Amino acid sequence: MTKNIGWELYRSFLAVLSHGSLSAAARALGITQPTVGRHIAELEASFKQTLFTRSRTGLMPTEAAQTLRSYAEAMHSNAAALERAMAGQGQTTGGTVRITASEVIAVEVLPSALALLRQAHPQLIIELVATNRVQDLLQREADIAVRMTPPKQEQLIARSVGNVEVGLYARADYLSREGTPALPADLARHTLIGFDTETPFVRAASKRVPGLTRDGFSLRADSDLAQLALIRAGAGIGFCQSALAKRDTRLVRVLPEHFPFHLEAWVTMHEDLRNSPRCKVVFDALVHCLLGHTAI
Repeated sequence: MTKNIGWELYRSFLAVLSHGSLSAAARALGITQPTVGRHIAELEASFKQTLFTRSRTGLMPTEAAQTLRSYAEAMHSNAAALERAMAGQGQTTGGTVRITASEVIAVEVLPSALALLRQAHPQLIIELVATNRVQDLLQREADIAVRMTPPKQEQLIARSVGNVEVGLYARADYLSREGTPALPADLARHTLIGFDTETPFVRAASKRVPGLTRDGFSLRADSDLAQLALIRAGAGIGFCQSALAKRDTRLVRVLPEHFPFHLEAWVTMHEDLRNSPRCKVVFDALVHCLLGHTAI
């Protein structure tokens, strides 16, 4: 190598590793596909190694790329730490805070709290990422996360905000039409709403109530919001947070004695942001909001 390699080349390299193609990496980074391709070509020329080979499913990393991965990830982590450290230097609540939460929490629970937060701090800019994918706070994919599992990384500040109760619910007219299950075995003759992809939640649910598996779901969607919409439409029986079900008088709990399920709720952010006024005010607002939600 005859020159230093810029960080942007490694950034593109990691994006291709994560997303499997130049076009997907470009979309994730907000740059053009030719730019990503040029970055990969420059890296390969610098190392005199092929980093990716083409396949029917996309770009496959070579052994050389796998060797480079851990070092590039370390660079990415350090760059994210630098950004967090600088983000914490501001002494006002102005600026951008990126929040990640599950689809249902982001759409059904947080909006009212965020509206009040913006009224109190109009200089705040909130980015709300509604996704069931756990985003990496260490890599600064988000500043603050609302999660249904306790965080494991030591570098994260976490506040427990209670348990979210989940039950089986259906609309009253569906139960009038199809009958109300008296026993778990009765679910077999009902239209069940659930996930298309097996999740830890589904595996845990199936241990309590046989039949609550992917094969038992007549209506499948990996989107929590789609499932909730189907329940509200009277399409069948599905999973719903009890606090949300209480908002709709048409929804009736099914087999409550057989299916009480609780998810731990946490608000989390990186410890480097503890001195950032804008992150602290958002963190506190989310804690207050979630404590109210889990108390219902």
